Amino acid sequence: MTSTNGSGAAQLRRAAEDAFAEEIEALRGADDRPRPPNWQMSPQAVVTYLLGGRLPSGFVVTPKYIGDRRLMEIAVATLATDRALLLLGVPGTAKSWVSEHLAAAISGTSRLIVQGTAGTSEEAIRYGWNYALLLAKGPSREAVVGSPVMRAMSEGRIARVEELTRIPSETQDSFITILSEKTLPIPELNEEVSARKGFNVIATANNRDRGVNELSSALKRRFNTVVLPPPATIEAEIAIVESRVAALGRAFEIPAEPPGAEQIRRVVTIFRELREGVTADGKSKVKQPSGTLSTAEAISVVGNGLALAAHFGDGRLSAHDLVSGISGAVVKDPVQDAIVWREYLETVVKERADWKDLYRAARETA
Repeated sequence: MTSTNGSGAAQLRRAAEDAFAEEIEALRGADDRPRPPNWQMSPQAVVTYLLGGRLPSGFVVTPKYIGDRRLMEIAVATLATDRALLLLGVPGTAKSWVSEHLAAAISGTSRLIVQGTAGTSEEAIRYGWNYALLLAKGPSREAVVGSPVMRAMSEGRIARVEELTRIPSETQDSFITILSEKTLPIPELNEEVSARKGFNVIATANNRDRGVNELSSALKRRFNTVVLPPPATIEAEIAIVESRVAALGRAFEIPAEPPGAEQIRRVVTIFRELREGVTADGKSKVKQPSGTLSTAEAISVVGNGLALAAHFGDGRLSAHDLVSGISGAVVKDPVQDAIVWREYLETVVKERADWKDLYRAARETA
């Protein structure tokens, strides 16, 4: 699959293998460790690509994931075996981000994707038909339209499945033969597609969706599950938000000053306190809203604040630019969450001497 919308610089979002092509090439050139069949770099180099590091040449690889190294080692090692990988976690824990970068580093492409929804059909996982050719010539390999999974099998690459538990249970079971036998039968042609070495599947699932379309025990056995937790410390979460907001600012060419560390710390602190139900100093409990208040939402809030500052302010991120985004992220239920937010403002934000501007902005917005 190739891009058809002009130069990479004009694209709104570039695939990982394009955006980080220089890093991937540098890692490949410096990598002298054994590589699994059809991998473009060794497992150790894949982990370096994800977590960042400095090569012997002095080339710096930027971190794509800030978190537990062991989790990434387990994920990469799983993909070097015959078991598929399931990345599980609450919304906003970088499951899709990690999935994309794993596929890009291992296979050179992250574009072989099945997007799971309630309407995902078996054809999206197995294959469909070019009906014009089917009617003209009858069943033939020429008339088969391969799914991303079929193409990954044929090429020995990684296929990605987003939101696996959103897919209906009867459709999920299409993966069982693919993952256990490493073949995809085409009974209409009395043929099958056999997976080449290097083929595997990375699936993501939101553990808040448990019970939507629970995986069968047969399918669970084909996956090794790695749970991606929220950032363990506030400093790690701030680093993630700062890095991603800077990237978004460049991508969208937002003409604003980079946000100060203190503004990002405020947003992250609010989200962590409401998410965990306790203030950062551990002295006071707070009510928790219905939403997840994930790191991804914190990135969105700061990014939206930057756009407001750039286009409707003085170019400097202020409390007024942040507060509407924070309120929108917290108040998902207009009744229950509104009470939680007002109580948090009056009992926590109001009492912090250096947060007076944020409190005033929130009151004015309300």
